Amino acid sequence: MSKMYEKFPAVKIQSSSEKVMEKIVKDEQIELIANETLTRKFSISPDSLKEFGIGYLLGEGLIRSLKNIKDINISNSTINLTVDMEDFDIITELVVGSDCFGGWRQKIEYIDGIKSDFTLDKETLLHSFHDLKKNASTWHETGGTHVAGLIYKKKFIFKEDVSRHVAVDKVIGAGLLEEVDFKNSYIVYSGRMPADMLIKIARVGIPILASNAAPTTSGYAVAEEAGVTMVGFVRGDRFNIYTHPDRIIY
Repeated sequence: MSKMYEKFPAVKIQSSSEKVMEKIVKDEQIELIANETLTRKFSISPDSLKEFGIGYLLGEGLIRSLKNIKDINISNSTINLTVDMEDFDIITELVVGSDCFGGWRQKIEYIDGIKSDFTLDKETLLHSFHDLKKNASTWHETGGTHVAGLIYKKKFIFKEDVSRHVAVDKVIGAGLLEEVDFKNSYIVYSGRMPADMLIKIARVGIPILASNAAPTTSGYAVAEEAGVTMVGFVRGDRFNIYTHPDRIIY
């Protein structure tokens, strides 16, 4: 695992001034190439790149399972993937970039609604955020990362990144590698919940997304239509359930 931060000199100002060495989170430009035709560049934390590449493709609908990935090669700052899917080129045209907002109103038409009877009780959800914060070591050191956790049975897959989208891509990719049954899992993370994030969750088939931050109107619309339970403002012992509340037992 690549070190997530470096130390740099700074001047700390409080009641007096003090020269200190501050920890600053690392970010690098990473290029993802799939089948030599799809190229994307991301400014992300340079760790868990295999998980990111796999999770990004799954969340964008460019693969359906690990069987679709024939090869993955990571060299320096480039992730090269070979994908075996007959409709890869067609799906590529519909991709919403993982790091930007796109035409979600058209993309939601190509997403199957969530089919899951999974439920989650209030205490377990709140405890998951306690674990999320406890494990956010780089955030504690730098304050510069988003954190995401994928919970399935007794598994808690945890990743950090300077990008909230990429943190989620990484846990999705790690979940696929660990054969997580996504329809019986949920994600907790730090960051707003706009349309592109909810589309990613819906494509993968994860029924619940919970955040300590706020939703947006586009995120609400996607969650409602796609059947995702969207939970926001998880703080202390409270939270808001915005869509499909029947999955949360309280």
